[in-house]
Amino acid sequence: MASRIISLGIGDTTQPIPPHILSGLVNSASKLGTKEGYSGYGAEQGMGPLRQKIAEKLYNGIIKDSEVFVSDGAKCDIMRVQQVFGPGVTTAVQDPSYPVYVDTSVMMGQTGDIDSSTNQYNNIVYMPCTAENDFFPDIENIPRADIVYFCSPNNPTGAAATREQLERLVKVCKERGSILVFDAAYAPFIRSEGVPKSIFEIEGAREVAMECNSFSKYAGFTGVRLGWTVVPDELTFADGTKVRDDFNRVMTTAFNGASNIVQGGGLACLDDEGLEEINTLIDYYLENAKLLKEAMESIGYSVYGGTDAPYVFVKLPDGKSSWDMFSEMLEKAQVVTIPGAGFGPGGEGYLRLSAFAPRDTVIEACSRLKEAMAPVAA
Repeated sequence: MASRIISLGIGDTTQPIPPHILSGLVNSASKLGTKEGYSGYGAEQGMGPLRQKIAEKLYNGIIKDSEVFVSDGAKCDIMRVQQVFGPGVTTAVQDPSYPVYVDTSVMMGQTGDIDSSTNQYNNIVYMPCTAENDFFPDIENIPRADIVYFCSPNNPTGAAATREQLERLVKVCKERGSILVFDAAYAPFIRSEGVPKSIFEIEGAREVAMECNSFSKYAGFTGVRLGWTVVPDELTFADGTKVRDDFNRVMTTAFNGASNIVQGGGLACLDDEGLEEINTLIDYYLENAKLLKEAMESIGYSVYGGTDAPYVFVKLPDGKSSWDMFSEMLEKAQVVTIPGAGFGPGGEGYLRLSAFAPRDTVIEACSRLKEAMAPVAA
């Protein structure tokens, strides 16, 4: 049917880094070739001006720059967070969820064996997030965990939690003495009015939550590598010691700081011109998501996400395996997707489509899928 395979699989950006943001990278690299501009090791927590700009431009001053830890990406920071907590904790994750939360829990020795009947690890609390509960867990009736990982907008479901939902989440964590690790890597895709982009927009969150974020999807930095984690001063362990101090110890012991060149790019991202370029990129990918969502709905599937997130989550007919549907789409349309089962047991019966492909590729994928996939019952 087609001469090439189209990938709507991994969430990797494809559009070039915009001119103003690129100039920040180029200028920072050029400075290293001059006596006056050369710089060596910097602060492990990140350049002061970048930390300040993140606090001001992305959080409107509701966090302090001293609470911002600049890094080489949110994925790496999740592992650093795990190193802070160590092996003796119980973790809760959304199901389905980004696999890194579970995988790093296993690597840290927090889990027991995997239960072959459920494909779930012992000592992890799986929080079911399905279409039936609007992809938000029944948090009040789920067993307590020491650490709760929560991603919004969510990968893979594309669901963005409402203010009321996040208020419930913070309330339960506070009542139970749980620490909430909030993954906000897809925050700039939120376009719906009133949907929080940061957990710190929720009253009381500073006492229970830390937040990981990244420039990867903001500015096409998936290969450039720049992120940050916010750890509020008020967040403490049960003995009253600050989580921030332990995270700082991990950062300064096992990390020499993000590249000086890359941090220069981060500063450019947060200039007014850079923020405009980011919005243009986000709009581009959201339009792709709209096209994919409309295409799958026209075939007859129930489709979620794709509004405040770059992922489209497709519900399959009852009894249809996500791996079987992955294979069918690959064979019939030469389009690669991600089986929902890859995100945990709760993802079975769904497919995830990524909107990060170039526009012409997305249009062709939509055309192929409409042609190749027989209509299904709604």
